Amino acid sequence: MIKALHILDSLNRGGAETMMLDVCRNAKACGLDLTFVATGGGDLESEFRQSGVEFLRLNRSLPVDLSLASQLRQIINERDIRVVHSHQPVEALHLYLATRGSQTRRVLTLHGIYPGTKNELALRFVLPRTHAKIVVSERLRDQFKTSGVCGAGGDCTVVQNGVDPERLKSSRRNLRTELAIAEDELLLGMVGNFQAVAQKDQLTVCKALPALFAAVPRARFAFAGARSETAPHLFDDCVNLCREQGIVARVHFLGQRADIPDVLNSLDVFVLSSLREGAPISVVEAMMVGVPCVLSDIPALREISNEGEYAALFQTGDAADLGEKFIGLANDSGERARLSSTAREWAYAQFGIEPHIANLIRLYGSLLESEARP
Repeated sequence: MIKALHILDSLNRGGAETMMLDVCRNAKACGLDLTFVATGGGDLESEFRQSGVEFLRLNRSLPVDLSLASQLRQIINERDIRVVHSHQPVEALHLYLATRGSQTRRVLTLHGIYPGTKNELALRFVLPRTHAKIVVSERLRDQFKTSGVCGAGGDCTVVQNGVDPERLKSSRRNLRTELAIAEDELLLGMVGNFQAVAQKDQLTVCKALPALFAAVPRARFAFAGARSETAPHLFDDCVNLCREQGIVARVHFLGQRADIPDVLNSLDVFVLSSLREGAPISVVEAMMVGVPCVLSDIPALREISNEGEYAALFQTGDAADLGEKFIGLANDSGERARLSSTAREWAYAQFGIEPHIANLIRLYGSLLESEARP
């Protein structure tokens, strides 16, 4: 087994954190000897501790913490770690400091565009000093190449995100029962926090709902996602708009949920209206559960749906077009069934956790082989 270390800055319920939890739970069975380090806590910490890999909790007290780098170096040396893998620019910087002068190979996954001066400076420094850079989609690689990011120190390798379908099994708690939704009612929904940096654009969904509800009287909608403390208006504007339109009784704002598999298994249609994405885990999860998807037609979502073959696409930010797509799927049970079946097969084949880990191991092996060559 290749000995590798992965590091995350926080353990909140985000896409990268959820995927890494799936990786940890399946690493040993897939042939990866994994040590996992977290430099901050979060809602998923207890699950990471029980994931089946060695879990180490450290603390970062400064943007560039030399004490943290020293602790990482000790861990890497004691465990004879051959590959270290980060998922954020600041994490990558600390792994560079921890492995500087050693034969340990450094890998960085770029999950999306990282805004902010600190991230930009960290990327400029670490990218030329990183042995392999991973991006999670072809479209994201093209975007980075255009910006010149992948040109610094070599090209990016595409390794698509992985999801463990075992995690998506419902615990039999049913959102429909919780919300008192009848069996003959359609429940549409979206999973995504109301955060400015994420740009999920829930407001466009709210603008599309009056047309849906007028055409399909037995329909409801549920938003699962936390209200941002730094941009609370993104949530508040949606609630206020639904009140103004007289539809608030049919729109459920669930807040942050720990039972996303149960939420997804309760939906008839899933929507993601994002203005910008890397390769969202939530869409793969919905597809694996067999929920027909309606997605904005941004490049990342076109790719994840194979140019709309496995999801209905609407014009990004266009509430009228989104409303039409909602109504079309709501009134066509045959199309919902087709998308449910074909998208599930596509997601299992393209985004399963086992092929994801196999691709990582293949990349790690190539790095170690190149190191061993004279």
